[in-house]
Amino acid sequence: MLQIVENAKNHLSNIAIKSNELSYTYQDLLTVSQKYATGLLADSKNLMGARVAFMVDPGFDYVAIQWAIWQAGGVAVPLCISYPLPSLRYVLEDTGAAIVIATPNYEEVLKPLIEEKTFRFVSNEELSKAQAAELPEISRDQNAMILYTSGTTSLPKGVVTTHKNLEAQISTLVSFWEWSAKDHTLCILPLHHVHGIVNVISCALWSGAAVEFMEKFSPAAVFDVFMKNELNVFMAVPTIYYKLITYWEQQNEETKVEIFKNLSAFRLMVSGSAALPVSVMEKWKTISGHTLLERYGMTEIGMGVSNPYNGERKAGYIGQPLPGVSVILVDEDYKEVEMGQPGEILIKGDNVFKEYWGKPEATQKAFTPDGWFKTGDVAVYEEGYLKILGRDSIDIIKSGGYKISALEIEEVLRKHPEIKDCAVIGVPNEEWGELVAAAVVLNNQNINTDELNDWIRDLMPAYKTPRKYLVIEDLPRNAMGKVTKNDLKTLFK
Repeated sequence: MLQIVENAKNHLSNIAIKSNELSYTYQDLLTVSQKYATGLLADSKNLMGARVAFMVDPGFDYVAIQWAIWQAGGVAVPLCISYPLPSLRYVLEDTGAAIVIATPNYEEVLKPLIEEKTFRFVSNEELSKAQAAELPEISRDQNAMILYTSGTTSLPKGVVTTHKNLEAQISTLVSFWEWSAKDHTLCILPLHHVHGIVNVISCALWSGAAVEFMEKFSPAAVFDVFMKNELNVFMAVPTIYYKLITYWEQQNEETKVEIFKNLSAFRLMVSGSAALPVSVMEKWKTISGHTLLERYGMTEIGMGVSNPYNGERKAGYIGQPLPGVSVILVDEDYKEVEMGQPGEILIKGDNVFKEYWGKPEATQKAFTPDGWFKTGDVAVYEEGYLKILGRDSIDIIKSGGYKISALEIEEVLRKHPEIKDCAVIGVPNEEWGELVAAAVVLNNQNINTDELNDWIRDLMPAYKTPRKYLVIEDLPRNAMGKVTKNDLKTLFK
């Protein structure tokens, strides 16, 4: 039994999805997804864990196809709609996808792969001609989805979650963030990533709430939806909040007052997928009246830590472990550190993924012998709240015997009036091990780095301040808005 599908039966007449200026009820979603599932099954009774990749625009068909794959006993493999052909080939070959579904607008992109006939290709139009029939019983222990990690250090790994894992991830957030059938949210996040699939779409649909999709992102279009007074939940990444703030600053005072009135009526606003600059959090509060709820998660765990829904949300902190999620901080020997000392975050719980697809050695390496998942993120407890110091491999700079948090330096740099954005990395150095280096995006291209250095040394210890600066037009980012620091390292070379 798929709980998300069972829950939908309690809300048949509610609007489930709004996309392309059309509204679809939960009854529509159940009817169409069951029809699609029958089409996927063809002559078989159960897909028995076959991987089914799909390349579909965000909207009703995306959700109906994902639900259809699950109901037919398949494993959903969402394809990033902006991937080039080599990346698509990698995912299809790595998963050994038996079936690929695409809407007509993506058939041309996939054409070279379709012609190789290594999988059964089905269009969504073909699925819509099927007649709904009896569907198999699905176990919670079956594989449900494979999402690919960003692969900054090697080829991307396929993260396998079971239905039990997904249900734990979704139900925990629904309870902790107090989702209900009265909620209405907007999804503007990529749908090959846990943030969009789990936190936005699945939490809403588990609860009987409505999810609205946008054809193309633009700050103006988002504010147009805000001003309809229908939404009450919004989730985005820091980059999107930054773009919305920039748009807001261009509006007249009358419009700003109207925006504040509408946004302050929201129930919940969340930021995630990358560190939220305190400056962005503070600015958004002046615009909306909301202290953004920051949380911590990753493809392998869904969400593990969150600031409270009710209670103090601390700027610069990710919060406390979610119910049912165990968290410890450990040293390099995987021994638990004392309170107040930094350590790598280890996590246990039903939310934690099953395995990396086809990579038993990588899976084994990702866990301690007693089953704790190694996140690779370093954090510290301060006054009961977890604060991320960075990823051990990227954000923790080891210079002159010190361990320095790149995120801390970035937060200070962003306070400079001429710095629009920045990213800090460690670059190899024979004498120091690593030198602190900062890439900065400026409002004024004529900034003097000597003056900048004097300024930052008044705000933090000299050993933490950048020794190298690079002025660039924009920071390299992935689809979720995270700065790709390995790309930055090549620029410093």
